[in-house]
Amino acid sequence: MRKSLIFFFFVLAFHTGWTQSYDIVIKGGHVFDPKNHIDAVVDVAVSDGKIVRVAPSIATGQAAQVVNATGLYVVPGLIDIHTHVFYGPEAAYSNGQQGIVPDGFTFRTGITTVADAGSSGWKNFPLFKKQVIDKSLTRILAWVNIVGGGMRGGAYEQDTTDMDGAMAAEVARQYPDIIVGFKVAHYVGPSWKPVDEAVKGGTLAGGMPVMIDFGSSKPPLSIEELFMKHLRPGDVFTHCFGQLWDREFIVDTLTQSVKPFVWEARRKGIVFDVGYGSISFAFSQAIPAARQGFYPSSISTDIHVSNVNASMKDLLNVGSQFLAMGMRLDSVVAAMTWDPAREIRHEELGHLSTGAIADIALLNLRKGKFGFFDYTGRRIEGATRLECAMTIKGGKIVYDLNGIAKPAVLPRAPRKPST
Repeated sequence: MRKSLIFFFFVLAFHTGWTQSYDIVIKGGHVFDPKNHIDAVVDVAVSDGKIVRVAPSIATGQAAQVVNATGLYVVPGLIDIHTHVFYGPEAAYSNGQQGIVPDGFTFRTGITTVADAGSSGWKNFPLFKKQVIDKSLTRILAWVNIVGGGMRGGAYEQDTTDMDGAMAAEVARQYPDIIVGFKVAHYVGPSWKPVDEAVKGGTLAGGMPVMIDFGSSKPPLSIEELFMKHLRPGDVFTHCFGQLWDREFIVDTLTQSVKPFVWEARRKGIVFDVGYGSISFAFSQAIPAARQGFYPSSISTDIHVSNVNASMKDLLNVGSQFLAMGMRLDSVVAAMTWDPAREIRHEELGHLSTGAIADIALLNLRKGKFGFFDYTGRRIEGATRLECAMTIKGGKIVYDLNGIAKPAVLPRAPRKPST
């Protein structure tokens, strides 16, 4: 009888985690994990930078920190695949003053990973890595611009002789863990060379995707031709809800319908990314698309200095706008986590699987009356707004809005006395 009781308590301890220590246990949160189809109130345990358990009622007796997530959504760390973080002393986005310091905006909005969208080119990517990527706590990946000097502005970005798919591919092969693909942006003219060189680079680099910020032309270049004759499945069309006079857009403004070839492009595998930007998102495109069930493949910001205080603000504000347009919360979460992880082919990110990197965001869905507007001044109202309560990066709490971790701060080892 005694042996049976000992065995019973041993089994019970094993299954409830009584004998296991953890770095962090997140208690009572509603977990959304799109990859693993989890939509339930369960606990999450973290040790050694990894997720080690997702289950009901994980014991906390030997946890270094316990987080009370009651009333919050626990989701994978958010991924923004269209950012500009190559900050520096020059103009524009490449080593420039339009770049934004990543650690200053990421963690407070639940983001653990960003992909810089072509701020650096194949010539100056090493400088970007040394100056920004290597010095940031945020995980920074990169789309390398097909223009060698990146987004330096003006004539630099119009020089087709500096657009070289072979050289871009060579740089990507040197940094396979950081470079996710190639970017086309800001070209003005009727030539397809920027797109074709980027696709060439992607092909030479083993099938890497490209991201297209389609430039201006008079008359505008055909996006049907772009989708069907130049891009491949998995390539990304960013600023997908833009409506500018010198570019073709996806919703026919006369019929208020998504153009038939756009649906066909989605079936082909073209990725439609928000890339909100300063003037690259308009409700006049997004609302009719949403009414027809055409939601973005990924939600991203195109964040830079000029738009953080305008209508864009941050990734959670953009996600909240799509909630206001009828997109489901679980779909919004997927478009900021698992879907972008797959698009940039970093499937080690964006989920809460056992053994995965412990990148986690705790989000509050605040209820109230909120206003959202685009650059044209059009305004819509929503009943909910996402805000970040906590961010965990690589198993460490890097942002805690209301001090919900206990203890709030782990004690540090005393400093050695100076000699």
